[in-house]
Amino acid sequence: MHIHILGICGTFMGSLAVLAKELGHRVTGSDANVYPPMSTQLEAQGIELTQGYEPSQLEPAPDLVVIGNALSRGNPAVEYVLNKGLPYVSGPQWLADHVLQGRWVLAAAGTHGKTTTSSMLAWVLEHAGMSPGFLIGGVPQNFGISARLGDTPFFVVEADEYDSAFFDKRSKFVHYRPRTAILNNLEFDHADIFPDLAAIERQFHHLVRTVPGEGLVIHPQSEEALKRVIDMGCWTPVQTTGEGGQWQANLLSADGSRFEVIFEGLVQGVVEWTLTGQHNVNNALATLAAARHVGVLPKQGAEALSEFRSVKRRMEKVAEVNGVIIYDDFAHHPTAIATTLDGLRKQVGDTPIIAVVEPRSNSMKLGAHREGLAESVVLADQAIWYAPANLGWDLAAAVAGSPVETTVCDSLEAIIAKVKADATPGTQVVVMSNGGFGGLHGKLAEALS
Repeated sequence: MHIHILGICGTFMGSLAVLAKELGHRVTGSDANVYPPMSTQLEAQGIELTQGYEPSQLEPAPDLVVIGNALSRGNPAVEYVLNKGLPYVSGPQWLADHVLQGRWVLAAAGTHGKTTTSSMLAWVLEHAGMSPGFLIGGVPQNFGISARLGDTPFFVVEADEYDSAFFDKRSKFVHYRPRTAILNNLEFDHADIFPDLAAIERQFHHLVRTVPGEGLVIHPQSEEALKRVIDMGCWTPVQTTGEGGQWQANLLSADGSRFEVIFEGLVQGVVEWTLTGQHNVNNALATLAAARHVGVLPKQGAEALSEFRSVKRRMEKVAEVNGVIIYDDFAHHPTAIATTLDGLRKQVGDTPIIAVVEPRSNSMKLGAHREGLAESVVLADQAIWYAPANLGWDLAAAVAGSPVETTVCDSLEAIIAKVKADATPGTQVVVMSNGGFGGLHGKLAEALS
């Protein structure tokens, strides 16, 4: 079957393409923004990519068009599909129908940490010899690929609350029907889709409704929004993590790089890894709870996590030039920016940290998180904000009250000049964006050399 994917370079759709190819289909795709790591992964898989959305890409007609949620009415390719009556489907629906049927699905949901947690979980099962399939919205470095079918019943999926397609406004995760569901945390996000936090809570409850009575729901004890979700009705056993929960961590180092795992009061094992930050410790506890549900002993899981290498673009060290270290991080929400910097600060002590932030997510572009931005960078020594001309709101005013040295730039050249002027050997530069940021990481490294 010839499947054409519209919006193929999105992290979810690119992963879907890999699975479709593995199932033996001929897969092609198009996107307006073709950039790594997804573009390079797809090219390595022999998947033909086309830039843009010309209707001519759909001639001769494919057997099926899978339409990504970034596409809407008015897009030339979408209009052509509808006018010609070509068969089409959303990505999550295709995944549910052709990959997840009959599998034991383990889903990692939440505002933050989905990609890292699903990567951890896939690795823990792999380490235990369970060869899971997985679909992850990033590239876990333990696997070097974002998706695979796997040859056992187990399938790990990053369960996103974003909508499924222009014709299906339900959250993607409603399609997945997990037996094991991790709910990591819940905050307001995706302001382009949801009017308020309560609307997102309702979608999370739709997910909870699909988990069978013999399944398991895992969430942090301290998350009030998730407690409200569970209180709407839950027909499944629940395990809790973090302070006051059944799963706890005893930090053996302040930065979270070493900790004991405790389940129901008993130490199960020690994780010693290269990751930092309380958020990653929380991700690990949820992972171990989920893995135990499919038969992996927590001690075994802790040993696996000690060999876990993070996901590309999650505090990924991309360059070290004349003593200046450059990281690429996907943080695009004030909470994620703050937790990323907290983990790094605990690791490097008083070493200078420069945070470079692009407010690129749809919520950021709408200004939904602007009140939290100034405080989110408090653990950096200085923050450089990118405000392109088309941002649509006053970023400089939003970050004016920040307690750290703040610069707002309208070009990459200005950002590079500022970093070059201020970075000294030992400085940690964290570049945060959920897009390609115009190749800033490479340009910075080149300028510093």
